[in-house]
Amino acid sequence: MRIPLPPVPLPDKVVALAAEYADGTREPVEPRNAATVIVLRRGETGPEAYYLRRQVSMDFAAGMAVFPGGGVDPRDFDAQVGWAGPDPAAWADRLGCDEETARALVCAAVRETFEESGVLLAGVSDGDVVADTTGEDWEADRVALETRELAMTDFLNRRGLVLRTDLLGVWDAWLTPVFEPKRYRTWFFVAELPAGQVTRDVSSESSSVTWLPARVAADQADAGELAMMPPTYLTSMEVGTYADPAAVLEAARERSVQMFTPTVEPLGDGWTLSMPDRLRPLVAERRQP
Repeated sequence: MRIPLPPVPLPDKVVALAAEYADGTREPVEPRNAATVIVLRRGETGPEAYYLRRQVSMDFAAGMAVFPGGGVDPRDFDAQVGWAGPDPAAWADRLGCDEETARALVCAAVRETFEESGVLLAGVSDGDVVADTTGEDWEADRVALETRELAMTDFLNRRGLVLRTDLLGVWDAWLTPVFEPKRYRTWFFVAELPAGQVTRDVSSESSSVTWLPARVAADQADAGELAMMPPTYLTSMEVGTYADPAAVLEAARERSVQMFTPTVEPLGDGWTLSMPDRLRPLVAERRQP
């Protein structure tokens, strides 16, 4: 499956549908908050990212290559969760939301990463991180989290762990266009694979997983070899311009984000979806003969 990548002409029916939302004829679906994490490791040609290919049976982004992540769970709002690193107020400033939502987003980011890759950004203190999560007891807890039989707070408390929120960086924030039937406010985080930990093909929502240099993933998407939604493609393209995970995380420390919603904009004789202005030069460079 090949997904047209930005900038791409939109079909007339999509343009017409977007116009109905713009003039108030239709009301957009209320979006759900979500978090996704670009898990990185050092590679010979730049930072490598961990991608999951979603099951073709999924009702959103079916068959797409995505980063670990998912929707915020009500229990992610628990203020009693073990916490190390910047406080929720600091996260709220950088994420562009209230403190309660910021706490839930960070918790969801750590939880979903563990559920979908086996990578756990937690430790017994702010100077420690779990070194191995491959044991049967860890897998049982991961499954219980994934099926919502176990809350993240209870999982951490039982193991004497705290969220290592300082291991996360802020990268971007995307809101699904108004004309889509299923919509998400998705905050993008970055994190480096902790020393000693390994990713595992464990997510029930993915059919396969792979590590790829972010730059190569964008190249494969351009060639039609890897299907991606535009935010995943654009993020891969941008992350791929950095030398290594440390450089990505250093850039993330300086970032605060505002939610970006793609809208319909002119493209030659037709129309396309907009993208953040900072990414336009990178896309233009890739599209040069």
